[in-house]
Amino acid sequence: MTALRRRMIEDMRVRNLAANTQRAYLQYVRAYAEHFGRSPALLGPEEIRAWQLHLIEAHRSRSTLVVATAALRFLYNVTLKRHLAIEEIVMSKQPHKLPVILSPDEVTRFLDAIRSVKYRAILMTAYAAGLRISEATRLKVSDIDSQRMVLRVEQGKGHSDRYVMLSPRLLDILRSYWRLGRPQHWLFPGRFPDRPIDPSTLRRACHDARCRAGISKPITPHAMRHAFATHLLESGTDVRTIQLLLGHRSLTTTSRYLKIATSTVCATTSPFDRLPQHPITPLDSEQQPAHR
Repeated sequence: MTALRRRMIEDMRVRNLAANTQRAYLQYVRAYAEHFGRSPALLGPEEIRAWQLHLIEAHRSRSTLVVATAALRFLYNVTLKRHLAIEEIVMSKQPHKLPVILSPDEVTRFLDAIRSVKYRAILMTAYAAGLRISEATRLKVSDIDSQRMVLRVEQGKGHSDRYVMLSPRLLDILRSYWRLGRPQHWLFPGRFPDRPIDPSTLRRACHDARCRAGISKPITPHAMRHAFATHLLESGTDVRTIQLLLGHRSLTTTSRYLKIATSTVCATTSPFDRLPQHPITPLDSEQQPAHR
């Protein structure tokens, strides 16, 4: 391990960056150095620009470009303390796309089509409580508080704890699930009992269940969280409450669901409907086109 890599790891740990973020930053900085065959400490604004163009020409996704750029910003601004270079690291603008939302009927059909009891319980939990799939898979048995009817989400995104509602129906499902395997620590253990299930294993299960349910919309594990927020909003829950349940830091992030809550949007009266009604009449003789 080079001294620069060690220092960057220390800087990320001091700032308590998430483990996945640390791995991604190190991966992209290493790829950046290997591309030019030199230490990043010897590279500057021109190489940074050339690296970004290389990623674009290689048809890498926009999200990849954003993370790779963030990694270089951290490297030069924090670890190398080259504040003049930071202005040269332009952050690529991500297009804002609205997620595809499942209807309540589609959610029911999708969940019913999941064959694995464990996978179905995980995705039901994600929908019932609006959890990120990483949060659902890392639930512990002790996180279920049936007295207060809440689930404890420990160290979610942003290293924050929060409580979410525990649906009585979900509690019955989780109790039935627990009686089958009797997990001791992790509610949803993986291949090894001392480790939680890997979230990536659920992507294939979503694809298979979507096909069996005959749903044309794309479905990922995160679709359950989107459906949770949208369905709450459409049923009249205020945005601030949804923000707390989702664990969003900013209300702006939660407010994007206002754009996709179709029953709320479509129920709004158009100003056109408030105009005085006039019958549609044929064009008068002066406006009618001349016939040849």
